[in-house]
Order: sequence, then C-alpha cells, then structure tokens
Amino acid sequence: MTDKILVTGGAGYIGSHTCKVLAGEGILPITYDNLVYGHEWAVRWGPLERGDLFDGERLTAVLLRYRPSAVIHFAAYAYVGESVTDPGKYYSNNVAGTLSLLKAMRAVGLKRIVFSSTCATYGHPSAVPIMEDHVQLPVNPYGHSKLMIEQILRDFGHAYGLRSVALRYFNAAGADPEGEIGEDHDPETHLIPLVLRAVSDPSSPVTVFGTDYSTPDGTCIRDYVHVVDLAVAHALALKRLEGSQDFAAFNLGTGRGHSVREVIEAAKRVTGRDVPFVEGARRPGDPPVLVADAKLVRDALGWRPKWTDIGDIIQTAWYWHRQRSH
Repeated sequence: MTDKILVTGGAGYIGSHTCKVLAGEGILPITYDNLVYGHEWAVRWGPLERGDLFDGERLTAVLLRYRPSAVIHFAAYAYVGESVTDPGKYYSNNVAGTLSLLKAMRAVGLKRIVFSSTCATYGHPSAVPIMEDHVQLPVNPYGHSKLMIEQILRDFGHAYGLRSVALRYFNAAGADPEGEIGEDHDPETHLIPLVLRAVSDPSSPVTVFGTDYSTPDGTCIRDYVHVVDLAVAHALALKRLEGSQDFAAFNLGTGRGHSVREVIEAAKRVTGRDVPFVEGARRPGDPPVLVADAKLVRDALGWRPKWTDIGDIIQTAWYWHRQRSH
C-alpha cells in the first residue's frame, strides 16, 4: 500500500517541490490548500483537496478519507512586511490555523508532523553562522508566529505524544531543474526572481535595500538554499518521525552567504545580460548577515545540500523564468 502524506500548502512554492520529491520516492502527496497564494497548476503529483485550515470538518474528512501517515505543514502567510502592518492576519492564520490542523489530527489519531519554520525565529543573530540553540528573539510578527507554533508543537509532544520536526529555512531559492514548477509569488518579494524580472524587463529595476551594512560590500548577506534541497529535507524528516522523538528543530541552509551585490553579479554571469537596479534605504528589521550552521541536520538526518553554487541555483530559476515568460 502506498504511503500517503497530507501536505498543507502543497500548491505553494516549497510545498509543490516537496510533493514532487515525495512522489519520486513512491509516496502519494495529498495537497490541502485554499489556493489564496498557491497555484492549481503546481499540484501535479497527487490529488488536490481544496480547503481552509479553519474548516475543521473538511480537514477531518480529508484525513479520514486518505488516512495519511503524517502531515507536512507549509500553509502560512509569509510576507514579513505585511506581518508588521497586519499582525492579526498572521497570528490568526499561522497560529490559530495550525491549532485547527492539530485539533483535526488529534481527532483522527494522527501524531506525526513536519513543520515549515524559518530562520526569522532567531531575529538579529548575535553569532554567525547561526546554530539551532541560538536564542530565538524574532523582530516581526511573522517570525513570532512561527516561534509560537514551534512551542505549541513541543507542548503537544509532552501532552499528547505528538512527534514533530521543525525545519528552519534560510533563503529558499531556485526552481525545479526540469522546469515543471518554480517560484511564482504575487507580490514577489524574493531577491532572485526580482533580479531575473529586471533582466527581462529593464523598466522594472530591482531595488537594493541598504548599501551601508557592516558587510564587505555594504549589502545584506543571506544563505540561499535550493528549493529541491529543502524538499529533500522534508522527506528525510518524515523518516525521523518514525522514531520516538517528541520535537526536534533543524536549520536548513548551505552554510555559505552571498550578498545582494554578489547575487546580482552571479545573475549577470548566468543570463549574459545586465541587471538594472536602484539603491534604496534599509528595510526595518533586516539583519546584516543570516547564514546557517547546518551541521546538526547533516548529522541527524544525513541531509547535504547538492546545490551550493549560487550561479547553479540562479540557473534553475532562470530556466523556469524563461519557460514562464514564453
């Protein structure tokens, strides 16, 4: 019998790539998504069950119908700036929505979940690269909402025997190398797709937010981790849930940082074209450097990112971008 996994937010960027990886391992991904930000075209490797996290009856019915062995929980709002101006939206959707999901899981006796967390739970790091035991002091409601969920998962582990793994992503980037799916947000806030949009449309230059940081070239440094590598980590985390671990958290990053200017230069090399950009003011809450220490996930799950060259990562995004624009 085929193993089945419920993937909330499976029509989104990281969720859809994870569904492809699961299908490649002989697992049937059941996407549960309200399609507010997800895309129906991205659901290609298993059924789409359209529904909202707050619809407990619908969630429970889907869980009873398919009887998945675990849940991978991506469904969340993830715009940092919007979370600052509309925190209620984020606490309601991300935190209360997760509680609704966990209630449905308890109703059917399902006790395994992999949670999509974020390096935003660390806030402004006091040491780089960031290790999992670094103090978590988020600087925006988005980061706070994800940290709250991590605590809920710990508490549910103690109280109800829930087994959970939280994966703290750094900067997800790139696209399916075969060009079947990729990144398509509206609005788009991620640097690499914005850079590639500027390449294709010089009338839409990318904005470099802040050029006076205490970094070698004055721009922010981030750890870009390929979306397929992230997807593989979720599949490995499912295996960990077969043990008796209550809660575990792992960073997902390459351990290598690239500045905004370095990303722009790499995109020039990949595309063979100029990248129009304008310099802007710093965005509030942007730490100068965010780079992962990913030793723990390597030792515990055997996860090693295959895509470590920023040019190779951008190449996959560029392939997807050209597919979409033709």
